[in-house]
Amino acid sequence: MVIAANAAVGKAWAHHAAGILCGLIAGALFLFGAIDYATGGASATDHNPAPVDFGLMATALAAAAVASKPVREWAARFIPIDPDNPVHSLALALAVILFGTQAASIAFTDVLAAELQTPPLSIGDLAAQEAPFLILALAGVGLYLRRSGTLTIGRLGFLRPVWWQMALALAAAGVFFAISNGADSLSHSLTPSIAHKVDTTTQHLFGGLGDPIGLIALAVIPGICEEALFRGALQPRFGIVLTAVLFTSIHAEYGLSIDVPTIFVISVGLGLIRKYSNTTASGVCHVAYNLLVGFGLTGAALYGGIAVEAALAGAVAYAIWSHRRRAEVAEPAAQESGVG
Repeated sequence: MVIAANAAVGKAWAHHAAGILCGLIAGALFLFGAIDYATGGASATDHNPAPVDFGLMATALAAAAVASKPVREWAARFIPIDPDNPVHSLALALAVILFGTQAASIAFTDVLAAELQTPPLSIGDLAAQEAPFLILALAGVGLYLRRSGTLTIGRLGFLRPVWWQMALALAAAGVFFAISNGADSLSHSLTPSIAHKVDTTTQHLFGGLGDPIGLIALAVIPGICEEALFRGALQPRFGIVLTAVLFTSIHAEYGLSIDVPTIFVISVGLGLIRKYSNTTASGVCHVAYNLLVGFGLTGAALYGGIAVEAALAGAVAYAIWSHRRRAEVAEPAAQESGVG
């Protein structure tokens, strides 16, 4: 469907394709929920609980609304999408489906208990889980359909960074790590039972990736794939906040815990880095944060990390001051020369 949407861009019938594609994917989800509910039964263990199926059908109806051009035009008043663009329209419908299905799962099932029934992740599992994000990002922006490889990389924001952008990315990773530790302490203090379940689930899912190679894979693979889709492909169309909501929704393994708003805050931070620098910087920040969480900082390493964080913050502050200083000097010169 993503490839078909890209193929329809610029055609006279593009707005019809937008409605058809949104209707098809919404209809498929509605049928899935309806059939699962009709064939499930009260004692069936291989079907969703009834509230989840009703949630899926409600989500499908919301996504089907995107098939209506007036609805897309209304959405375009708040986010920078083209209501006649099939790619933008399909992305909006998929966003509704992603959020709705995840919300239904979290609200009506014990996702923490369910995760304990799945086998621990291997590096291969992790790659298979994250690769669809990268594939959707590349296909969504039209790799070899509407854009060359170079233009695709540019559209996703993977640009060569300058020194201050790397300093910003690493400094922000340290800040996010501190926020995460604070939220974890708060969670154990206010909701100890939920915090214990989250810890148990996290250890079960990622315990097989506890060696250095596994921790590096756990940092790098999601850092690249998730940033490509969310900050690279989606944020320029959906904005920082909506993208952060979608990014938070894919982390269902944390259930209804304090970790969820923490992820949202970190996602907004990554979005700001993407907005004021590029996706390369947000990706480096994401990877660095994952490494800090995976390896941890204690004892002398913690004090060393604080010193590095202070140095990076100072470097970023200097870069901002230097940029503003140059702008202040350049503005009078431009006015004197009649430019501006």
